[in-house]
Amino acid sequence: MNITIRKIGNSEGIIIPKDILDRMGVKAGDEITMTSEGGKLILTAADGDFDRQLEHAEKFMDRYKVALKKLAE
Repeated sequence: MNITIRKIGNSEGIIIPKDILDRMGVKAGDEITMTSEGGKLILTAADGDFDRQLEHAEKFMDRYKVALKKLAE
């Protein structure tokens, strides 16, 4: 399947066909994660719970960074 890169405002983007979105289990407004590997773009449905947990973990690590550093020694 070929998709054309289009001008969208000051950016460029692609339109993802509905059947692909359905297979991924995402819809308009959902977040996806995009990575690149060996010249390929990989789109993955974002896990909202994981993102929330990661945000809490980062806050915890920042708050207790001195104690965590001492424990790591």
